[in-house]
Amino acid sequence: MERLKAGGERVPAGIEEVAKVSFDRVGMHSHIKGLGLDENGKARFIADGMVGQVKAREAAGIAVELIKRGKLAGKGILLVGPTGSGKTAIAMGIARELGEDVPFVQIAGSEIYSAEVNKTEFLKQAMRRAIGVRISEERKVYEGEVAKIEIKRTRHPFNPYVEVPESVIITLRTKDDEKTVRAGREIAYQLMEMGVEEGDVIQIDAETGRVSKIGTTKEEEGLFFKRKVNLPNGPVLKIKEFTYTVTLHDLDVANARGNIFGLLFSTGAEISDDVRRRVDETVKSWVEEGRATLVPGVLFIDEVHMLDIEAFSFLARAMESELAPILILATNRGRTRIRGTDIEAPHGIPIDMLDRLLIINTEPYRKEEIREIVKIRAKEEKIDVSEEAIEYLAELGEKTSLRYAVQLLAPASVLAKGGRVEREHVEKAKEYFADLKRSIEFVEKLEGMLS
Repeated sequence: MERLKAGGERVPAGIEEVAKVSFDRVGMHSHIKGLGLDENGKARFIADGMVGQVKAREAAGIAVELIKRGKLAGKGILLVGPTGSGKTAIAMGIARELGEDVPFVQIAGSEIYSAEVNKTEFLKQAMRRAIGVRISEERKVYEGEVAKIEIKRTRHPFNPYVEVPESVIITLRTKDDEKTVRAGREIAYQLMEMGVEEGDVIQIDAETGRVSKIGTTKEEEGLFFKRKVNLPNGPVLKIKEFTYTVTLHDLDVANARGNIFGLLFSTGAEISDDVRRRVDETVKSWVEEGRATLVPGVLFIDEVHMLDIEAFSFLARAMESELAPILILATNRGRTRIRGTDIEAPHGIPIDMLDRLLIINTEPYRKEEIREIVKIRAKEEKIDVSEEAIEYLAELGEKTSLRYAVQLLAPASVLAKGGRVEREHVEKAKEYFADLKRSIEFVEKLEGMLS
């Protein structure tokens, strides 16, 4: 519903212009922008947020080329390596190489057993969330460079210890105009998920609130490369062709709501095959008419050894369907039992499924690689760290794990009271928070005392 502002101009509900008056995004893999390969497919030591894992990244680059040529249909990729060796980062890098708006859906194999719907329905929904439909329309949009962004947070309604976005105030500017708008939770979520920051050029659909990221006006920063664009011209609020990507699952839910009363109240309800068939037919007609383009995304299943024989059977069939995403699996297991059977198999995966997969191995990170990753994470989390502290964290990461070294950054920053993190702060954080080896030794010592 629209409302009138002074002068009779209509302003859409959900977005409100305000009188002229940073948020921190922290995600384990928010810095990944691609695989960091040169024009010959060779991995640079540091590029696109990726560090090391040269062989695995180059193999992933070949897989990307196969995907682009349509040579990976009916097949998938299996990433095998120890915990914390960059499997998720490589999967995300593959998705980013395919395009900025390519859907990337990550699930864990164990999730299918705790979902509200049955296993195959959960996997169907995950697969359809990983297939995008890129649509172009003429819309009224707010377009400009982000001059300022401030996200207001509130407590999660069901978990008071977790903060969620409540609203956002964002200032957009062009060469000729500047506007500050206030928007609600949905737009704030989109901005956070896309990692929008000052200097980025974005479009916000004035009617639906859908956000599209165009690029950045800032110079390339090496690790955090984004497409360089010029500062837009004209007014911030304008009528322009707006391109956005929705997923097949979004369309399934939108269509099911008109037919399934329960979906109005539960996101976990099952969607009928009839609804999906109608959506597929509609999307195919849009593609034939030139109104839309299909964007196959990436479905990344971690802990794939946790899937059972029924789930593997479903995935094997689904991989051969006409509308299927790129399937990337990951595991840190060697030879183990296939869940739901007494059969042992490599990585806990049936042989007929393994035959469909390109296997890429990832290796533990070396000290020099850990050092650079710690620098990236510190920059991403806006933590000032001394060289001595970084070197100490790199030594710790080599002895324990990369994840432990990275996890110490935040508590060390707290101990430094927001100032520069020195080695002494990291050492103090290490005393408070144990690594896995020390934790096991502590428990075993207690058990020995009790016996």
